[in-house]
Amino acid sequence: MAKILNKKIIISALILFALAFPYITQNDYYLHVMTLSFIWMIGVYGLNLLAGYTGYLSLAHAGFFAIGAYSLGLLTVKAEMNFWLALPLSLVITAVIGFFVGIISLRTKEHFFAIYTLCVGYIIYLIIDKWDSLTEGVRGLIGIPAPANLGPLSFVTMEAHYYLVLFFLLLVVLIMYRIVHSLSGRSYIAIRNSEDLALTIGISTMKNKLTVFVLSTVFAGLSGALYASFIRFIGPDIGSIAIVFDFLTYLLIGGIGTLSGPIVGTIIIVWLSQQLQFLQDYRMLIFGPVLTVLVIFYPRGIVGAAASWNQKRQAKNAGNRRPLSRTEALPEKQVKEG
Repeated sequence: MAKILNKKIIISALILFALAFPYITQNDYYLHVMTLSFIWMIGVYGLNLLAGYTGYLSLAHAGFFAIGAYSLGLLTVKAEMNFWLALPLSLVITAVIGFFVGIISLRTKEHFFAIYTLCVGYIIYLIIDKWDSLTEGVRGLIGIPAPANLGPLSFVTMEAHYYLVLFFLLLVVLIMYRIVHSLSGRSYIAIRNSEDLALTIGISTMKNKLTVFVLSTVFAGLSGALYASFIRFIGPDIGSIAIVFDFLTYLLIGGIGTLSGPIVGTIIIVWLSQQLQFLQDYRMLIFGPVLTVLVIFYPRGIVGAAASWNQKRQAKNAGNRRPLSRTEALPEKQVKEG
């Protein structure tokens, strides 16, 4: 009971801090970085749902991030569609493409799946880069409008956009929580632990894997659409393999297969990267060894390591509180004699 209360207090405190952040800092740069962090978190949650709970590591998620961004950009700029119509439509487009990619890619396993999705991601990048008449190619798509007013709510200011992205992040976290703690979530974990065993107990593995794959692409597409409306300019680089490696770094450092891992890993790396900007590309000389050590000694990341430490502490405290048995209570001499 105390543990549940502690969790609720911590979650409530974090939400209150996120809501009060624009009032705590008056610096637009910090607000910009925090909004970007929230956008990345949504994409990382998509990767976490697939890799962390079913064990399928997709390297195509930068491509789906780009599909979400370009779908929203093209619908709002070229088709002049309202943002609130373009946003769900961009998610539908991402989901449909994700469905057809998933049907084929999920027939492979382990490193074959990773290689296949890597190729898919690169093909998506090439299509965006070379299809000039649609995507504007290397020139990029400019002039993406801010979200239109929603009744009395306006999203022109930085603070308003921050709260809009925060709303979608909280929604994604809530959906993830409901999925992980549902029967479907247990099925996904069973598939991750042993797909053959999951089949023997009657779980439709292909149906569940395809559902997770499409959901994870929708999260990536939502992240991309929010990125496009926030930055207002997108180029082919947002679909490059570097983006998916960034997602993977955030996830591994925070904790793969954990609910809070994407938040912890993204916040730490994004803010640390901002502080180490003077090192430019040499930042990887710091992140590389840290990531290697973490993967070797703490494969479930910071959140997983903290959970293991807490479990050991509770087990030790329970052991200390355990009443001594009659034999343990006897002096050593009496035990030998008895």
